[in-house]
Amino acid sequence: MSEMKPSDVAAAEDSSEEQDWNAAKTFFDSLKSNKPRPPKPRFAVSIAVSSRTLFNMVAERKIYEEEGVEKYVAFQVEHENEPLKPGPAFPFVKALMNVNSRLRELYPDSEELFDIVLMTNNHAQVGVRLINSINHYDLTIERFCMTGGKSPIGYLEAYMTNLYLSKDSDKVTEAIEAGIAAATVFMPEKESELSDTQLRVAFDGDAVLFSDESEIIVKQHGLDTFFEHEKHFENQPLAQGPLKCFLEALGKLQRKFYSKNERLNCPIRTFLVTARSAASSGARVLKTLRSWGLEIDEALFLAGAPKGPLLQKIQPHIFFDDQMFHIEGAKDLGTIAAHVPYGIGQKYHKGKLIEQPAKKE
Repeated sequence: MSEMKPSDVAAAEDSSEEQDWNAAKTFFDSLKSNKPRPPKPRFAVSIAVSSRTLFNMVAERKIYEEEGVEKYVAFQVEHENEPLKPGPAFPFVKALMNVNSRLRELYPDSEELFDIVLMTNNHAQVGVRLINSINHYDLTIERFCMTGGKSPIGYLEAYMTNLYLSKDSDKVTEAIEAGIAAATVFMPEKESELSDTQLRVAFDGDAVLFSDESEIIVKQHGLDTFFEHEKHFENQPLAQGPLKCFLEALGKLQRKFYSKNERLNCPIRTFLVTARSAASSGARVLKTLRSWGLEIDEALFLAGAPKGPLLQKIQPHIFFDDQMFHIEGAKDLGTIAAHVPYGIGQKYHKGKLIEQPAKKE
């Protein structure tokens, strides 16, 4: 009996997956539900959010930390019919759903949509309250991953995750080290009125969209050397950073609107908000994006000025930065900020090297 070729095996797996998916589609369509079925993961832009990021669970977390897991679970079960309050990623998720609605209007059968996955280390007993809260707010979240106290990071790749948002910085670091775009989300100090028709996403440049190679020059050799370095390598693209793939995914969905002559009415808008100076070091950034075939809707070069006031004008649903100094300034002025723990910037605060604890012999 001859062995199957790798291509035949792959074709058989694809055929089996298609049959399974069609069966699931038939079942989902037979349900009396107003919610659209989730897209196929391999075509979708998968966004994994933790329960503490989607909902405000500060009081529940306090019970967990002070009284233990059993009391925590018992409290959640006792209050499972009380909806949890929205957390920092809630407006972002609502904005993703709005983009999906617009895409379905233009492409009724398309699977290229945002797919939101609740990725949490909560126990299954807590699931009822999470489901009730999701239904209360009419959120389209059909995929859950509840790991009962274990880290969910190992499942991110299986869920084909394009972005993971959590309040646990250790898990976010673990995800980035595994090659997954991830960030730690912070609740702003005050509420802002965000757009309900357009998803707005703001990115820092170095160590977020791009690698930290230029940031290393700044930290180790100063601004003058940095400016010389960027001028010399102006035509050499920067290496990619941890969130380049997420910008790429947003761009893919934006182009679906552009092809329908909806550029001016596109429900996704992206911003580059960087401390770089345009004249001294901006060209390399823009040429890097061009070399990647990516567009950014607005590029804002601040030349070292604080980012918070400008973000207050943009009012993004989420802003990604690698330095906590900028995160703190943004959230103080009402911006939902997400920290990307990547690169040399993690060793500095406000430009000063953080003293590392001495290693034990």
